[in-house]
This record gives sequence, C-alpha cells and structure tokens, in this order.
Amino acid sequence: MTKVWQSALVDHVIDLAWSPDGRFLAAASVSGPVAVYDGRSGQQQWQFKGHSLGAMSLGWHPHGRLLASGGQDGKVRLWDVVEGRETAVLDGGAAWVEKVAWSDLSKQGRPVLASAAGRALRFWSEDGDLLREFNDAPSTLADLAWKPGKRLLAAAAYGGARLYHPDHEEMGGVLAWQGSSLALAWSPNGQMLATGDQDSTVHFWYVHEQRDLQMWGYQTKVRELAWDRNGCYLATGGGDDVTIWDCRGRKGPEGTRPQQLQRHEDFLTVLAYQRKGDRLLSAGQDGLVVVWEPARGQRPLALHPFPAAISAAAWSPDERQIVVGLETGELSFLAI
Repeated sequence: MTKVWQSALVDHVIDLAWSPDGRFLAAASVSGPVAVYDGRSGQQQWQFKGHSLGAMSLGWHPHGRLLASGGQDGKVRLWDVVEGRETAVLDGGAAWVEKVAWSDLSKQGRPVLASAAGRALRFWSEDGDLLREFNDAPSTLADLAWKPGKRLLAAAAYGGARLYHPDHEEMGGVLAWQGSSLALAWSPNGQMLATGDQDSTVHFWYVHEQRDLQMWGYQTKVRELAWDRNGCYLATGGGDDVTIWDCRGRKGPEGTRPQQLQRHEDFLTVLAYQRKGDRLLSAGQDGLVVVWEPARGQRPLALHPFPAAISAAAWSPDERQIVVGLETGELSFLAI
C-alpha cells in the first residue's frame, strides 16, 4: 500500500465517512470539529466548527450532499457540503448524541435520519423536521443500523436489539437477551442481524424466525462487525485476531469453527469488507492496517504500519483506496 496524501485533524479521529458517490470524505475529531475533503485530491474543502463538547458520529444522506453529525453538545447538525454551511441544528434529546444514521434510498419513501442520544431515539426528515420519537429503551442506545433497502431500524441497548419503523407509532419488536449489545450489523439481504456484545460474545439473529445463536471465546467486548458482500461470512473483532464465521446454510455458524486471521499484535479497532469485492480491511491499536482476501487463505495481501493506534478506517466507494484516521489526529489516504 502507498500513502497518497496526508492531512491532520486537531486530535483523535473519532469517525470517518465517505459520501456515497466518493466525491467527499468527512472526518470528525473527538474535540468537535468536522472537516470535509475532496475525495480524490485530499484537499480540504470545509472545516466546520462542529460540536462544542466533542463530535461522536457522522452520516451521509444517500444523495451525498447533506452530512449529519452528532456530538456531546446534545445536538444533531446538518451540513450542506456543496455550499459549506450548516442547514439545521436539532435537539437530540439527551446530553450527547451517540449515533446518527440515514436510511437507504427505497420505494418506501424519502430517506430518514435516525439519532440516538441516551435513551432517546428520534427520526428526522431531510429538512430537519422531527417525524417521530421513542424513549422506551432500558439503557443508553449504543448503536443504530438500518435494514438494507428498508425503513426498519435496529437499535442496540441493554436487553438486546430493538426494532423501530419511522412511520409507526409502536416499536417493531425486541430481539431479547439478558445482556448489553454494543454494535449492530445487518446481513446484505436483511435476513440476519449480528450484534457485538459487552460480555465478549457475538449474537446472530434470524430476524424473521426470532431465532438466535451466541458465539463465545473472545478476548474482550466485541465492537467490530463486518459482513461480506454476499452475506455468507461475518468478520468479528473482540481481540487481536480477525474471527470469520461461515453463515451459509440453514444452521449458519452453529457448530462450526471460525477462520482465524492472525497478524495484529493488539486489539482490533476496525473491520470492513469491500461492498463489491472480496477483500477485508482490518486495523488495530497496534497501528497496523492489513488487507486480506480470506477465501484465498490466511496470509495478508498487503499491510501498512502507522506510528499510533488507528481509531477509524474505511474503504473508498471505488474500493481502490483506504482512508485511515489515527488517535493522534493524522489522516492518511492509502492506494492499494
């Protein structure tokens, strides 16, 4: 891998997000500012003040012009990245906004923005109008994930994953278990929902069947989840090894041994499959970025070391490059 360009935020890179068309890259620092870069040249286009007490999460509208951010000031902010201006400031409902996430384009209506702040889940229109609010979670909401192509949202909290629809007054159900879910990932076909959990386990939920599997043996709590493009394999973190479960067949990973990819010397922080290809990105606290092709074996295809822990990383939409953010604020663009 070759470093194409480098920039820097004021401190720890807490989130990175590419616009769907690859035209822009947004990066948020833990102290609050949000920077927007040209996706090809790496030139900074805008530096938004962001959130006074710190930024937490970024999310792009499917059309790519509108960027949402959530932060520790309790606000959701909408930014027009073409004109370089803030278009709305929304009250998240608690002291900090943990997550923001836009729904996909679908036949069910216009994209909807979801925000999680404490126990408050709110749905917003593109113009910043509050569409619906739920405050029924038993604990702070840790993560949000829209079902692919649908207006159905999963929210992680104590007691499992909770399902919501922005057009319905009642919640859509609970995938219940006695523990705290920290991370969510829908399979591409929407048939399975994976959760990474506080007790160092991973749950696989067969949503329509209300059936689940639980996998043990992780070193620490699991926050890293990534499905391959076909929904056949789930890569998980929760330690310094990449653990990949084979989810094919009626029983899924039940009773199987996962594939283990070993190269990192400290806990993983990022896992991401290509959306159209078969390569897997892993990054960790050891400062190492590794690209794998698990179907071809357990040896890395490429790797690149950095001098500090990696706090965020993502494939570019064309899947030829990787952007990497460090806890020191460095932002690098790698070509494969």
